[in-house]
Amino acid sequence: MRKCLGCGAVLQSEDANKIGYTPKSDAVICQRCFRLTHYNDAMVSYRQGISADSVLQEVNQLDALICYVVDLFDFEAGLFSRIMAHSRNKEILLVGTKRDLLPKSIGYEKLSKFIIHRCKEEGIDLKGVVIVEDLVHHAYSENNPSIDNLLEAFAQLRNGKDIVMMGMANAGKSTLVNALLRQSKITTSPHPGTTLGLIEMEYEDYKIYDTPGLMAKGSVLTYCEDKDLKKLIPLKPIKPTVYQLKGNQSLSIGGYARIDLWGCEGVSATCYFSNEMKLHRGKCEKADELWQNHLGKELSPTISKNISDLKKITYQGNIDGQDIVIFGLGFVCIRGKVDKVEVVVDERVSVTFRKAMI
Repeated sequence: MRKCLGCGAVLQSEDANKIGYTPKSDAVICQRCFRLTHYNDAMVSYRQGISADSVLQEVNQLDALICYVVDLFDFEAGLFSRIMAHSRNKEILLVGTKRDLLPKSIGYEKLSKFIIHRCKEEGIDLKGVVIVEDLVHHAYSENNPSIDNLLEAFAQLRNGKDIVMMGMANAGKSTLVNALLRQSKITTSPHPGTTLGLIEMEYEDYKIYDTPGLMAKGSVLTYCEDKDLKKLIPLKPIKPTVYQLKGNQSLSIGGYARIDLWGCEGVSATCYFSNEMKLHRGKCEKADELWQNHLGKELSPTISKNISDLKKITYQGNIDGQDIVIFGLGFVCIRGKVDKVEVVVDERVSVTFRKAMI
């Protein structure tokens, strides 16, 4: 049984629409990996096709330290508690990736404290936390100690075991492995679901396993069209948009989400979304009419076909100093007094409120 060296899928030449297809009998990578590498063309999307349970079953058979990789920008969607529940007999090192997308003002210590606090709230016991910077362009620059810090954590926590990389799709697992190996051995791309099977690699005196990215059912990234990924997933440092709000104010993030803030008094709303996302500010009183008439038109991109696909989540607690997080999209940090918050999203998308990350 031959496996694709890029994504881990079993190679086959029978069906071009199935995982692992290659027209060449002697190929070492599948056609999809070839096109992703050379043309950034996913051909077939497998975002819905990876079973979390099957991945967990394979991982639990390994004698390995779990290196759980989480995209710091999309932290809540990546904090998949069910993974931890199925891996209670495993030790977990959490690696926060894409630190370079966040403002430089937030340091490693503050981020680490935030991560540990959130994991404790979710009942997740961590053996350590490592935060990494840009691994695509500057993995080994003098100002980027990411790989050295990760290897030091491995040395302290591995105890003779192998390493298995786990996490959500697009968290940066394969990029992390390629940086460790100092070569582009595994296929990477902005398309979630790039890695399709367990990939085993020799590293020094132990093995590193890359696993398929798991899908967060509540994430916008799971349901959006592939052509909209470049607008959703930030590739450059985020430039926060700050609004000073008074009265009843509504913020729309494309056609993906709407945040209505009622009774604002001296409120500052700092928006952390991809620089490609279009934000619209208006009055709460006119927000429903705006979305009724313009969803999928001026309010785009979207995953919702019409208004009936939307749900409204109401929050009436103290929102001062908290983030409103839309899974797979980004978050808004609120400072100041607000009487009521309403978040309008597609019925499949998850929203949470947390103590401010930044």
